[in-house]
Formats: sequence, C-alpha cells, structure tokens
Amino acid sequence: MAHDAPESLSSVQLAAIQRHLTTGRGALTRRSLLRAGGVGALTFGGFAALTGCGIPAAKKDAKGSGGDPDYSAKEKELVFSNWTEYMDVTDDGKHYPTLEEFTRRTGIKVTYKTDINDNNEFFGKIQPQLAAGQDIGRDIIVLTDWLVGRIIGLGWAQTLDASLMPHAYANLIDPFRAPDWDPGRAHSYPWAGIPTVIAYNVKATGGRKVDSVSQLLDDPKLKGRVAFLTEMRDTMGMTLLDMGKAPETFTTDDYDAAVARLQKGVDSHQIRRFAGNDYTSDLDKGDIAACLAWAGDIVQLQAENPAVRYAIPKTGYMISSDNMMVPAKSRHRSNAERLMDYYYEPPAAAKLAEYINYVCPCDNVKPELAKLDKDAANNVLIIPDAKMQAASHNFRSLSNKEDTALEQKFSRLIGA
Repeated sequence: MAHDAPESLSSVQLAAIQRHLTTGRGALTRRSLLRAGGVGALTFGGFAALTGCGIPAAKKDAKGSGGDPDYSAKEKELVFSNWTEYMDVTDDGKHYPTLEEFTRRTGIKVTYKTDINDNNEFFGKIQPQLAAGQDIGRDIIVLTDWLVGRIIGLGWAQTLDASLMPHAYANLIDPFRAPDWDPGRAHSYPWAGIPTVIAYNVKATGGRKVDSVSQLLDDPKLKGRVAFLTEMRDTMGMTLLDMGKAPETFTTDDYDAAVARLQKGVDSHQIRRFAGNDYTSDLDKGDIAACLAWAGDIVQLQAENPAVRYAIPKTGYMISSDNMMVPAKSRHRSNAERLMDYYYEPPAAAKLAEYINYVCPCDNVKPELAKLDKDAANNVLIIPDAKMQAASHNFRSLSNKEDTALEQKFSRLIGA
C-alpha cells in the first residue's frame, strides 16, 4: 500500500524546536531534547483516558513483520538506538548491566547506540531510507509517542509477533495497552512514561507547599521566582487543567484563554522565565521557588536535596511516553522482540527503573524494585498507583495546521 509522505514541519514548528537548542539557558540533557522534539500530530492518551474507556488488553498477532525478511536465526545480533541517560550503566560508563545479562542468556550481541538527541532530528535522518524501503541499520528505536504514531501510520514499523513476547504481553500495565496511535500495541511497547508535575523548593517557599498552577500564577510571595516549561503541550496542558478544561478536548477559545492567563503572569513578572531542563539547577539552588517539572528530574534532584518537593495538582497532570519499535526492513525483528520482551521481566524492568527514574510500564515490578531501592519502589512517579494513574492527562491530537497555529501563539507568549 502506498503511503503519503508526512507533512513537512512549518517554520513555526522548526522555530519551536530551535528555541530549545539555542536559548543558551544551560546544557541540554535527554529530557529537554526529548521535549523539544515533541512537535507532531499524534499524541498518547493519558492514564485516565485509557482506563476510563474499557480499553482491551493487547491481542496476540502472529503476522510478524508483514513480509520483511528476518535474519535473526542465523545472525545473533541487533542494533538498539536510544536517548542518552536512558539505560542502566556502571559508574565508569563502560557497561550496561541489563544488556549484558540479556546477551549472556540469549547469545544475542547488542550494539547499543545513544544517537537519538531529538525526535525530529532523528526522524530526518531515517526518513529517506524508510521512504525508500531500506533498512536503516537499527533493529529497535525508542521515540516519543507522537512520532511513533506517525511512523506506524506511514507503514514504516514492523508488526510485532506477540507470541514471541509473552512477558510484554502479560506484564504491560493496562493504562498503556491501547493508545489511539497503536491500538492493541501491534507495533510498539513503552520504554517509559514521562509525567509533568509541580515542583518546589521548600526552603525558597518558606516551608509552604505549592500544588497548583493557580499558586504559581497568583501567589504574590512567589512573584519573580516561578518557571514554566518551554514545551507547549506541558505548559499549556497544565494550565488548561487548572482552568477546568480537559487537554484531550479543549477548544481554540480554551487555548486562547489559557495563553491570556499566562501572558498576565509574564506581564506582571510573576513568571520569571520559561525554561528547558535547566530549571533543575535553579530549583536546586532556590533561585526558582516553584515550577512545572518533569518527574524523572525531580526524583534525581531529591536524592541530593531533600528541600526539593513535588505535588500532583487536584486538577491532574500531563503525561507522555517513549516507545520501542522495530523499523521496517530491520534485519533482526525476532532478536529485537526478545530484547523488548526481556525488559518486561520484572527483574530487568526494576533495574532499569531504578536507574532512569521514569514511570515503569511493567506490571508486578514493585517487589523487585524494592530489593534494589525501597524509596523508588514506593515512589508514585516511578510506580504509579491507581490514584496517580487516574489523575493523568495528555494533550489531544492536532492536525499540522492546528499545531502550527498553537505553536505560534505559544512562541509569542514565551518570547521565542
């Protein structure tokens, strides 16, 4: 079947990415680059949206690659491309314990690359080969939900054989089973979930808790010491929630009202700045008293600074996900499926979760994680409980035209 080429990025969308790369606001990490790349048309439904609709479990599908050749039987190898700081590694940076254990057990050699720095940048590299029906030289890639959905829609992802992935099929937590961009998880499995929450430095707030966007925008004691994120979907989604509007169903008028509300905070100097991942150093020092934040950052900050706290607003929080997939024409689909399945074995999932500190998509992992780190096992930012799952939301899907318009308004707001 022929597929239309993806819509090209507009100048506004490119500017949205560029502002993350050139603001000079600090060194970019995997998290800020990941969020900077999130300018696309397809998104992941939040925990609450999925669990509230009777989403079915993933179904077994033995169609495999849909005809793409698989050399796994005679080539015990695979190439795995991921973001930086997204795999457990030894202190000297020379060994990946879980990957090495997988090789010991299976004999499959894994060439692990940390060559994904930005969703759109990486897509630009692989798009010509995928469009030409060529192998991109990678058997697993980890990309953010909206881009995975785009690649699936273009027919550039292999269909997974669930019969070769018994742990993934059994242990994927229910909220992640059926995103609208990959129903039944026919082509992808989550690597990690990424919540956006409110963070604050209790020393900088004078001991007060900050747990709402309203406080960030209206509390005079926080004036000039508040930060929001440069990622449009996170900042606008959290603001919409605070206004009683669902990010999954908001209207243009809702969005404009949220922009106006934030603009008031800019004009009054309540908001100090819009930040990428560099908010972490300011929050750690107390220069920023409270802000929107990515949960994995907060878990890591808290390990060194007990003054850093987080809160889940009563109105809810935003979440997105990164996902493993096998590109079309990959030579080693079965090997890749075995590795993807391996990370849904609770011991391996626990070791990964302990290191990266993002939401673990593997069920029944808490006892294993508790053996490694009891605090991590009891942290709902890593192992979300039912209450945490029910509070999650995601930004609704946008057409290319609508995305351009919304990004343009947001760019004007943050001065990009």
